[in-house]
Amino acid sequence: MTHAKDKLIKPGATIGILGGGQLGRMIALAGRAMGYRFITMDPTEDAPCGQTADRQIVARYDDVEAAMQLAAVSDVISYEFENVDAQVAEVLESQAYVPQGSRLLRITQNRIREKTAIQEMGIPVAPFRVVASLADLKEAVRELGLPAVMKTATGGYDGKGQWVLKREEELEEAFETLAKAGTELIVEQFVPFELELSVIAARNPDGELAVFPTAENIHQDNILHLTIVPARVSEEVRERAEKIARTIVDKLDVVGLLAIEMFLTADGQLFVNELAPRPHNSGHYTMEACVTSQFEQHVRAVCNLPLGSTELLSPVVMVNILGEHLQPVLDRVDELPRSAKLHLYGKAESKEKRKMGHLNVLAPSVDEALHLIDKLEIWSTKTEVQS
Repeated sequence: MTHAKDKLIKPGATIGILGGGQLGRMIALAGRAMGYRFITMDPTEDAPCGQTADRQIVARYDDVEAAMQLAAVSDVISYEFENVDAQVAEVLESQAYVPQGSRLLRITQNRIREKTAIQEMGIPVAPFRVVASLADLKEAVRELGLPAVMKTATGGYDGKGQWVLKREEELEEAFETLAKAGTELIVEQFVPFELELSVIAARNPDGELAVFPTAENIHQDNILHLTIVPARVSEEVRERAEKIARTIVDKLDVVGLLAIEMFLTADGQLFVNELAPRPHNSGHYTMEACVTSQFEQHVRAVCNLPLGSTELLSPVVMVNILGEHLQPVLDRVDELPRSAKLHLYGKAESKEKRKMGHLNVLAPSVDEALHLIDKLEIWSTKTEVQS
């Protein structure tokens, strides 16, 4: 098996996916349409990706032997789950073709490394300090001011592993709580943002780069609720956001997809918040609204095919379906707008705040799409916020 950087993986080959969640499921659905075969590795039997792959290896993410099994039967390996065990990543790279590599994983798995790398590119991030003790935390707060956000340097998603610090009286409790994770801690200055934006960019081993349209994201309880495209910002802001994405993807030699989350302030500044080296929840709108979906693009990128067009075909709003929304969606499935596309992830158990699927609503304008979502009365709060 050659490991050449410019290796072309043609349809008919087998793609191994580390992780069996909904992102892997949608990668496999897109790739199967192109003629690829899929094997996934995930600890949960009948995982969402396992349902759409040719085979699932049921094993923990740190199971080196299982990772070697995956490597033995795959022409190329990708991941939909970035918290890959370091030893497993090492084994996969030595035994198989992993064009995404481990360098990007190493950077994006740790918020300190990630923010430092972005800062070194001359791209703004929120001012931050690394803290190892309560005394460090107090000093950081004195320097950065309140409010501030303390986060674990590794792990954490959808708001987990974070604490918004508002008063000095809560510093001790916050430090003790997050220190239990046993990882480094980081404190960031709170950015008083007007909007949250994201851009998803793709790059193949040959260095070809493509950027999807800038998305506007609205969160509820730290979980993505809506993605609105085109983002309701000026063309100048959109272009600047996409230029930042291009710079980061190019400087990090990304292969595959990279999602770049940003804050937009009232005076027009953009601060990069986080990176995700894989398809992203805020890119689900591409499935119907773009010439090429983020999932097809990911397959194209890791297989070193020419990248597909990222042209936006229609204004769109993506709304997440969490556990508490699933039954209402099923109850009203015959009332969904004709321009809406339903995607459910095949998860065995529906829990509150768990992502069970999403709805892409296409319309002549994003305001009309938001209105159609509101009419369904499934999501408890009005969606037309921040208009």
